[in-house]
Amino acid sequence: MILLKVCKGEMSRQELMKKLKLKGRDNFNRLYLKPALKNQYLERTIADKPNSRLQKYRLTHLGKSLISYNHLRRSCSKRGELV
Repeated sequence: MILLKVCKGEMSRQELMKKLKLKGRDNFNRLYLKPALKNQYLERTIADKPNSRLQKYRLTHLGKSLISYNHLRRSCSKRGELV
């Protein structure tokens, strides 16, 4: 979920890792990027070339909806309302 929060527009793997303050590429791919792609929260900007050096990632509609829903839940729970 934290990966989705830091993704603004189109970002490279290196940019995402820097935002998350992560250094290990393998762990980032395994723990963050692959699950987000598998669950369709993120998508590749060059879908037919997953290993392109120019590859970037962006939130899907589902990813944006998940962030909005969680933001709404948190703001309502702070006020004691139910979602």
